[in-house]
Amino acid sequence: MNALAATNRNFKLASRLLGLDSKLEKSLLIPFREIKVECTIPKDDGTLASFVGFRIQHDNARGPMKGGIRYHPEVDPDEVNALAQLMTWKTAVANIPYGGAKGGIGCNPGDLSISELERLTRVFTQKIHDLIGVHTDVPAPDMGTNPQTMAWILDEYSKFHGYSPAVVTGKPIDLGGSLGRDAATGRGVLFATEALLHEHGKSIAGQRFVVQGFGNVGSWAAQLISENGGKIVAASDITGAVKNSKGLDIPSLLKHVKETRGVKGFAGGDPIDADSILVEDCDILLPAALGGVINRENANDIKAKFIIEAANHPTDPEADEILAKKGVVILPDIYANSGGVTVSYFEWVQNIQGFLWDEEKVNNELKTYMINGFKGMKEMCKTHNCDLRMGAFTLGVNRVARATVLRGWEA
Repeated sequence: MNALAATNRNFKLASRLLGLDSKLEKSLLIPFREIKVECTIPKDDGTLASFVGFRIQHDNARGPMKGGIRYHPEVDPDEVNALAQLMTWKTAVANIPYGGAKGGIGCNPGDLSISELERLTRVFTQKIHDLIGVHTDVPAPDMGTNPQTMAWILDEYSKFHGYSPAVVTGKPIDLGGSLGRDAATGRGVLFATEALLHEHGKSIAGQRFVVQGFGNVGSWAAQLISENGGKIVAASDITGAVKNSKGLDIPSLLKHVKETRGVKGFAGGDPIDADSILVEDCDILLPAALGGVINRENANDIKAKFIIEAANHPTDPEADEILAKKGVVILPDIYANSGGVTVSYFEWVQNIQGFLWDEEKVNNELKTYMINGFKGMKEMCKTHNCDLRMGAFTLGVNRVARATVLRGWEA
């Protein structure tokens, strides 16, 4: 089942639990606007190249639309639609005043020079500048984009609308980015894990973790978990996987990854097959890479008691059912990885106020939002007698539905 089908299925299940009528359900699913633009740029050798840029704006009942911009050669419209919709529910679960969006450009950023990427980003911004905005739609980095990409968007947008730092988040600190943004998703994963374990009378200290995906989110989560006494017994990324049943030395692993651009060859652990990482023996599994990695093929072999979805949509609906029968507790992505968008919201707030918070305030506010999100999700679980995924979906969908009705938008 692809990401869009799975997201639609979860939405429909939540909608039924909430008793939404079919007209409202339909209007919540249909995207607000889909934008597709041609971006033609001169390459460094003087030839012209054309790329397709797009933005799917899903819902703005609760506030400006929010979501990443990815540069990737295979941009699947269905996947982008699903991710835009997921952002609508995720921002509602986090209780921040946004709706959902997603977008990007179909290109391979590795094949383009820095100056070509800059030209492409600026042309894309010229094409969509009147469709994004501080109170309309606020982009952020995603796969293949970074703070520099956001800086170019900010500069190009400001040529049309005056200096507007709040038009994008995930910016460099020097242009109004927020302290603590880099670690935000990983730190949110830490707070989410703490909240879940506390519910089960446990703490992070002494628990054995497996981290699949050692990029920004996975590496920050691993670092913060190990600082709080958790043991990371295995970690993997695109280059390979390592395990150490006594616990990997995370500071050394981070140093190794920085130097060699991957976990492969790390001396402080034994190499293992990266495909087997998900079924390694551990207490808590943390998928922090791609979607769809936990499926009916491997779900029966998973030994973890808890799964914290740091990635978007890592668990297939079929695997969900298998794992539920085994008694595995899954903390769903739309709650577990919402730390990033929450701190993006703090960045936007700081830009609008023109007032920079210190890092301690950012982290404390994030912790408050993650704890409140967990409480809201658990309350929905009790009300509707459902698992955590449906608890999160009913919480998010209900908030968006209420805003839609209050604004007089229901069909």
